Amino acid sequence: MNQVKSPPLVNPANVLTVVRIVLVPVFVLCAVASGMSNDGWQLAAGLTFIVASATDYVDGWLARALDLVTAFGKVADPIADKALTGAALVLLSFYDELPWWVTAVILIREWGVTALRFWVIRHGVIPASRGGKVKTALQILAIGWYLTPLPHGLAQIGPWLMAAAVVVTVVTGADYVLRAIRIRRESLAARAAGGGVLPGPGAAPAVAPQADEPVA
Repeated sequence: MNQVKSPPLVNPANVLTVVRIVLVPVFVLCAVASGMSNDGWQLAAGLTFIVASATDYVDGWLARALDLVTAFGKVADPIADKALTGAALVLLSFYDELPWWVTAVILIREWGVTALRFWVIRHGVIPASRGGKVKTALQILAIGWYLTPLPHGLAQIGPWLMAAAVVVTVVTGADYVLRAIRIRRESLAARAAGGGVLPGPGAAPAVAPQADEPVA
């Protein structure tokens, strides 16, 4: 019987994930150097954030197209995303560009969904929804808008983009809670009907995840 060969650890998708992790401290240094008042450093911070965010979509596409999904990628990819977004939001609030409650709502939702995934991991997998992908795109656009020095008229669009991102963040977060509860309930019902045995670690999950999806 031919065994399925695992993709190598060092591959283009994982390299881009590592690049994104490396860019997080670069972004932080540029943002701190700018003090959100020096246009040159602020532009550097904004461009670094956008480039780092773009690698998320590219590495996900490569992982799916070239079948390069690895355990490292599944763990490192969401960590890199949350580190980048979290650092950007905290810095924007620290420099009074963004209310702290906005940062708190988004970060609680992001880490809450991660906790939910671990909570139901024995029962099934919660795949990224279309709403989750829209949420990610809106967050990146809004944060990038805040970070980039823009004329006053264009800068006024930033709060509206962030408001849309917060609304979608909260709505999709509630949706993930409901989906997690449903997956767990259905798994427990199936367990009861099947004599109380949960599927083993190697069994297929109730919903198959897609490779290296954007953060949900």
